[in-house]
Amino acid sequence: MKTFLLVLLACFGILIILLVSISVLDYISDMKEWKRLAEMSNGAAVRFDHSMVRELPEPGRRFFHFAIAEGTPLLRVAEIDMGGQFSLGTKENPNYQPMEAHQILASPYGFVWRLHLPGIMPISGSDSGTWTRFRILGFIPVARMGGNMDHAKAAFGRYAAESVFWTPAAVLPGQYVQWQPVDKNTARVTVTNGEVSQEIDIQVDEIGRPVLVSFMRWSNANKEKTFRLQPFGGKLSDFREVQGYKVPFKVEAANMFGTNDEFVFFKAEVKEIRFLKK
Repeated sequence: MKTFLLVLLACFGILIILLVSISVLDYISDMKEWKRLAEMSNGAAVRFDHSMVRELPEPGRRFFHFAIAEGTPLLRVAEIDMGGQFSLGTKENPNYQPMEAHQILASPYGFVWRLHLPGIMPISGSDSGTWTRFRILGFIPVARMGGNMDHAKAAFGRYAAESVFWTPAAVLPGQYVQWQPVDKNTARVTVTNGEVSQEIDIQVDEIGRPVLVSFMRWSNANKEKTFRLQPFGGKLSDFREVQGYKVPFKVEAANMFGTNDEFVFFKAEVKEIRFLKK
């Protein structure tokens, strides 16, 4: 019996060491990807001029005239600190939890979102263009996925859309970005990087604030847990100026956006945004 207990304790100890080691390696890879994306920031030698968007559909011009002040350095990478609420449940029982998160956003190259949900059984982990991995108590895995095209497409949809309202310089027309009209208050931007591409509709108000962002996202957030295109979107508010950019400090994101099954699972309240430059 004593030998059995010693073997059991040894196995338990090895398991703990393994789980802690995985957590440490995850943290190191988080920071490595964060550093890579931070290095995508530019030197801000180019400044915004209205002539850069004069060929865009009128709602697109209205958006940029609101979002970027004339003469602002074009900074395409940002770090974002946020609080708010994150759902661990369903539309019928959302089970919102207070959240703390830190993100680097560098569209179209990638993002890292580091999340912490405090509580009796705290959940922490990160999401990126390559992985999704979360743990209870800092080391017990509860979600670990990614490394395939389904995940890459789903992640790209998220950070391409977020770049519209949090890093507007990243969606100026250019090599990776094309614009087209939809209606008098809506323009569609297409962001592309390699094999992945995402169309995003941006609805602006009379002064150009992007109040609604919507798109068809590749997602498995459905009852069948099957990847497919489905409506996704967000409502934006509490716009504030940061380093020459007017960006929303409140964002509510929903799966099945605009349908009877719409479910707001993400309610972000930004604490600070920092636009990076070398």
